[in-house]
Amino acid sequence: FARRHCVGDGIVSWDSKIADLDPAFRLAEAYPTSQLTIRDLFSHRSGLPGTAGDDLEDIGYDRAEILHRLRFVPPSSSFRAGYSYSNFGLTEGAVAAAMPTGKSWEDVAEEKLYRPLGMASTSSRHADFLKHPDRAALHVRVDGAWAAKIERDPDAQAPAGGVSSTARDLAQWVRLVLGDGAHAGKTLIAADALAQTHAPLMTRGRNPVSGGESFYGLGWNVEFGRHGLSWGHAGAFSVGARTLVTIFPKEKLGIVILANAFPTGVPEGLSDSFADLVFDGAVEQDWVNAWDGIYAGMFGPVVEAAKATFAAPPSPARPAGPASAYAGRYANDFIGQADVSSAGDGLVLRVGPTSARSYSLTHFDGDLFLIYPDAEMPDRPTGVSFVVGPDGKASTITIEFLDDNHLGTLRRVAD
Repeated sequence: FARRHCVGDGIVSWDSKIADLDPAFRLAEAYPTSQLTIRDLFSHRSGLPGTAGDDLEDIGYDRAEILHRLRFVPPSSSFRAGYSYSNFGLTEGAVAAAMPTGKSWEDVAEEKLYRPLGMASTSSRHADFLKHPDRAALHVRVDGAWAAKIERDPDAQAPAGGVSSTARDLAQWVRLVLGDGAHAGKTLIAADALAQTHAPLMTRGRNPVSGGESFYGLGWNVEFGRHGLSWGHAGAFSVGARTLVTIFPKEKLGIVILANAFPTGVPEGLSDSFADLVFDGAVEQDWVNAWDGIYAGMFGPVVEAAKATFAAPPSPARPAGPASAYAGRYANDFIGQADVSSAGDGLVLRVGPTSARSYSLTHFDGDLFLIYPDAEMPDRPTGVSFVVGPDGKASTITIEFLDDNHLGTLRRVAD
């Protein structure tokens, strides 16, 4: 919404080119780079794959470095031809929109949105969240029980998923949306700039539970469902956070639900139940159960498939080579450096800025090893494989959990 203030204030327009606002930013191809607009990034039609940059955030890179390295990511679709939700694409749109002000996006959000709305418990800085005495811990399921296991600092992608807030504060934001950019008699966002965010631009298919048609505007899901037109958005971090806002503009009705757990479909289930009660006077079905199934299916099958794949090595398993075959430094433009070194009787892989993340390698078969990189899914194995040449040295390493966009293979650059 801070971006909408910049648009509403005439500082930029939705069609301002990123090349003019942030000339240093690049996509993989020249033409999309030259034509890319804020509108493209906020409707997720830039061609960036949805996970681009999330992997770099996982291994400790900051926002500036991640946005720089997006230039190395091959597009997943032609420019403006496909929808792929990209946290760091949207983040670049926000950062670029704030640049003409000479201020950070976080400062613009506070100055133009949170403060005028009296959202005193809302911030786009993780440090402010940590200072708050009354804050919720993130929870994930561990052995069938909810546990406050993981802390997450989302500052790198704060415009896309790093706001901390309260239900009371967000109610003021919903009133602003329902008021066409006006709040308490004062216009904070130009109505036209705000209205453009609700125009369907990209198709998202059908709602997985209700079956209604679903589209994407500028930072909003736009749906035509059982109760008519709605605007909304969900948020989820697998480390233990869920959020949802649903707005029915014709009825001037909105609901915000915040949850400190994952996986859970409670936010969508409550929202759908609320809408049924308002529009029909009775809840049609157990929406929480239906949505729980959707969210459980996001990761459960993936984890179980990985566990099944690596349940046991082949028999007989091929032995690993000597540690010297694998030890060394590997690199590519996107991941940066990866160091493999001996540690006692085993090997350790270090990746990220200043080797921020380290993982013990467990031998599986031949030149294939396993690591367990996911704090939220600690029993999910993923592969690390080497290609060993006739000289007895590995020439490449492929790190599976960093290979979503086929950028997880790094070449040896030093012993």
